[in-house]
Amino acid sequence: MTDHDLLELAFGLATRAGEAILAIRSRGFETRQKADASVVTEADHAAEAIILAALRLATPDTPVVAEEEMAAGHVPREARCFWLVDPLDGTREFVAGRDDFAVCIGLVRDGRPVLGVVGVPAHRQSYGGIVGQGATRRDDAGMHDISARRPPAVGLSVIASRSSIRHPQMAPYLAGRVVAETLHVGSALKFCRIAEGVADLYPRFGRTMEWDTAAAQAVLEAAGGSVRDAETGVALAYGKPDFENPHFVAEGAA
Repeated sequence: MTDHDLLELAFGLATRAGEAILAIRSRGFETRQKADASVVTEADHAAEAIILAALRLATPDTPVVAEEEMAAGHVPREARCFWLVDPLDGTREFVAGRDDFAVCIGLVRDGRPVLGVVGVPAHRQSYGGIVGQGATRRDDAGMHDISARRPPAVGLSVIASRSSIRHPQMAPYLAGRVVAETLHVGSALKFCRIAEGVADLYPRFGRTMEWDTAAAQAVLEAAGGSVRDAETGVALAYGKPDFENPHFVAEGAA
């Protein structure tokens, strides 16, 4: 399969998983807490089952690292090429009744995300891209090319979750920068807002995992933006032994 074929596969699976998530939301669901104190629902597991079954059928030689399987202790073999899946990114937003949750499917090769799709079911949108070949948004009006913008003269639009904007490292990091507005958005949708030129900067100080960011980083880089280690400035890399990310900064066009 070509990368375009793989991207189309991911778009289709994000849509199918999103439909399952919305169906579960409409009829109600129970929430439980995982060992790391994060929350999980039936929707997380249903979406992951859809994605895993299809990826393993279509790309049997490519391992899949998926959030809920990892939480259950199922760690796939190491490989230079693998999928990273977060079936329901922003579960807390989902549980709270907000709409900024996402389905994330990304492909990594040699430590770098090369393509990804971020589906936003409640908004009826999907974002996807192949690094070096461009990014698109798909919605009810069709397919639209998207690109990250250069920061406007009036100042930066900083985007962050409602909780991470209060992190003690955030204010010192933003000191000296001209900030025109702060947008509060959950999940990987933050990366997509930068990719489509709605926001400029997403500093993240706090714990995230590779499945939280791989698909969204591919979309943003395909749109001309970047995701870099907040300390070293190098592009965020993948395939670490514990799959945990360092603090990072996502931004639009330089």
